[in-house]
Amino acid sequence: MIPERLIGYIEQSISQNWEIEALSNYKEKGYSYKEIAEKMLKLHILFKGSGIAQGDKIALLGRNSANWCVIYLATVAYGAVIVPILPDFKPEDLTNIINHSDSKLLFVDDKINDALDITRTPEITGVFSVDDFRLITSVNSKVKEAFSSLDEKYSKAYPHLNKKDIKFSDISNNELAVISYTSGTTGFSKGVMITHNNLAANIRYAQNNMPLKPGDPLVSFLPLAHTFGCAFEFLFPFSIGCHITILSKTPSPQIIIQAFKEIKPRLILSVPLVIEKIFKKQLLPVISKPHMKILLAIPGVNIILHKKIRDKLIETFGGKFHELVIGGAAFNPDAEKFFNKIGFRFSMGYGMTECGPLISYASWDTTKLGSSGRAVDTLEVKIDSPDPENIVGEIILRGENVMTGYYKNEKATAEMIDNEGWMHTGDLGLIDKEGNVFIKGRSKSMILGSSGQNIYPEEIEAVINNKNYIVESVVISADNKLIALIYPDAEMMKRDNVSEEQLIAILEVTRKEVNDRLPEFMSVSKFRIHREEFAKTPKRSIKRFLYTKE
Repeated sequence: MIPERLIGYIEQSISQNWEIEALSNYKEKGYSYKEIAEKMLKLHILFKGSGIAQGDKIALLGRNSANWCVIYLATVAYGAVIVPILPDFKPEDLTNIINHSDSKLLFVDDKINDALDITRTPEITGVFSVDDFRLITSVNSKVKEAFSSLDEKYSKAYPHLNKKDIKFSDISNNELAVISYTSGTTGFSKGVMITHNNLAANIRYAQNNMPLKPGDPLVSFLPLAHTFGCAFEFLFPFSIGCHITILSKTPSPQIIIQAFKEIKPRLILSVPLVIEKIFKKQLLPVISKPHMKILLAIPGVNIILHKKIRDKLIETFGGKFHELVIGGAAFNPDAEKFFNKIGFRFSMGYGMTECGPLISYASWDTTKLGSSGRAVDTLEVKIDSPDPENIVGEIILRGENVMTGYYKNEKATAEMIDNEGWMHTGDLGLIDKEGNVFIKGRSKSMILGSSGQNIYPEEIEAVINNKNYIVESVVISADNKLIALIYPDAEMMKRDNVSEEQLIAILEVTRKEVNDRLPEFMSVSKFRIHREEFAKTPKRSIKRFLYTKE
């Protein structure tokens, strides 16, 4: 366990950056660090009055916003456990996560609340609005009383709030801070248990390796309910004293670029898709022209052209950033090579929710082409291979960043973390003499959505496989769209006298029904008929890797 405490980072930043603007929604006036403290302390009085104890769970369900961040900070600083839930899930899955997490309070966007049936979450004693912190509903007299007397109790406790009042819970670093759900469907719910120590280790590493200072502007557009966006677009910059501008709605690349130009962020975090779209739409058409290819091959001339392209690209991202950190999925090799050739300041990171999330990283000027950086200082990373430099093996790791396990799922925890504490990532790679990690493949099946959402094809397949005329399916990603390969049920077709033409029509109706059941980011764009049974392992698992390029 590291000596630095997550709550200590929060307390210190608030005290040192008292009057600096901390969090704001895009195009709106934000909160200073002092105002954040006021709201946090008010929520602490509410939690106590509502009977919330350290270790109790509080669910947070809403779009990215400054208020979302305040609720998150207040919960972990109180010593309760925050359960941030991706708002894109269907109501049924949201209800399942809330119940599975044993949450006692729920903070929810007003629009999302309208779609929930709170009678199906019996452990919830109070529902509060993320939009304005008001009490939406409660059948618990203690919660009602705590809310109605909140202003009076706060005024009495803090008549003149000052920095000496900023002393939150002294909860130990080894206690649970977050349960992060990577999926929501019944039977697939998997809550990653992230401790205060896991988050503190990520923050400490970022402070020591990613240059920011108080007042620096940042743009947050990744989903805050996921650990990548939460740790590096929110918790880390907040611990420094930065001003974080939050794009509250799921933003298009155009909106993101516009925000970059206006805010001029000092550090940029992104998933590959946003950067690849810029490369594909803005750069590739230019550098692929015949005359440009000739010019780029001429020594001296190519240096001038590379500088012009680099300067234009830097301007696209606001012009003031130290570096652009890409993570969450593999980066397009052609884009990576070109950005490296022109000297663009970017680097690759590698992580996963179970590490809160960082595993490896290297700054833009020390990163090695094709690698995902070097292991962070709080992790031991190795390749399960007789020759880690040349023979691909599974990436395994242990250390301060590793989760304690999956909530209420000992079986899944045991499959992930062995008796010696090594976490088996399911990813395949190599490590060179300098410690650079090269990811060569994913033995796990997770697909990264366009806005950074984790997509688990098994969840989609479970819905598809229950439909008529389908034996089984495999969901793959192609051109940033989800496609389902369908192995049809020939016996059922014969029984019902269904022709091939009729099957195509039926499957199109089925596809729409499946999409109605799933979050929008998990929508399947096409069903493609696969004529043979999918190849299986001896355990009858589909050999998914055979179909990912189909």
